[in-house]
Amino acid sequence: MSTQTKTESRSGKNNGAPASIVWFEIPVDNVERAKTFYGKLFGWKIERFPGPKPYWHIDTGGADATPDGGMMERQCPEHSFTNYMGVPSVEKAAAKVKKLGGKICMEKTAVPEMGYFVVCQDTENNTFALWERNEKAK
Repeated sequence: MSTQTKTESRSGKNNGAPASIVWFEIPVDNVERAKTFYGKLFGWKIERFPGPKPYWHIDTGGADATPDGGMMERQCPEHSFTNYMGVPSVEKAAAKVKKLGGKICMEKTAVPEMGYFVVCQDTENNTFALWERNEKAK
């Protein structure tokens, strides 16, 4: 295992773009059934996240560098797994997505006191999200 940090390029220079998965989200039709499945399959602990909207935190049990995730009720039939990529600025990264031929499905959205996300679609119609950590998010 390398001691190189995730934000360093192979040249050893920090490029400021972590570009690693920092969170994932699983849409489900039946929360209890999915909790049982993933809990028994991987040993994940899945608990309701406080707040007005139904959302569950998935504790994968891995080291701090291992991403945890979330579980939510499916929003539409096409709703599938979404991986969140850590970036220094969701606005800059979203602009680059558009420049490279991708689409923005959900504009910059705040998760209060945690950060911002933007949901995107790549040139192959795959959905992914950008995540900017910012404890001042409102």
